Amino acid sequence: MDTSGILEDAFGRVRGTLHRTIDALTLEQLSFRLDPDSNSIAWLIWHLTRIQDDHVADVAGLEQVWTAKGWADRFGLRLPVSDTGYGHTSEEVEAVRARAEMLTGYYDETHEQTLHYLGRITAGDLDRVVDESWDPPVTLGVRLVSVINDNLQHVGQAAYIRGIVEAR
Repeated sequence: MDTSGILEDAFGRVRGTLHRTIDALTLEQLSFRLDPDSNSIAWLIWHLTRIQDDHVADVAGLEQVWTAKGWADRFGLRLPVSDTGYGHTSEEVEAVRARAEMLTGYYDETHEQTLHYLGRITAGDLDRVVDESWDPPVTLGVRLVSVINDNLQHVGQAAYIRGIVEAR
């Protein structure tokens, strides 16, 4: 398997788990929070998509799907357009409410942009420094693995909450 193939497989696993996790959930179920300070399924899916969109668009030199495809307007959140959810307060988490179709629609378009970019990279590209604000500087390979890791953690958290919602 080549470099882009392995990365496409990893991002594809996120997509498959995401769809299975939120399929057929109601707005109420997607918005359920274990306590007032925890994240909802909707917030987790929105956040992981925002991170993927933000980070991949940055390294690819592309506009984010969030703005380029009108998702920021469709979601209509009262947050800065650049917001990815990092450091959100309980109130900001509560404000992220969306139906499954919105969440999967935004994720799927972000996933397609990611796959398009991954199809262009080679093993040699993975050593390119993409962020010098860290010590050591972050390479493309490290950034992509970081996004996959973040996505898998958050989609796993969402799947766990779904199990709790269904058991109630």
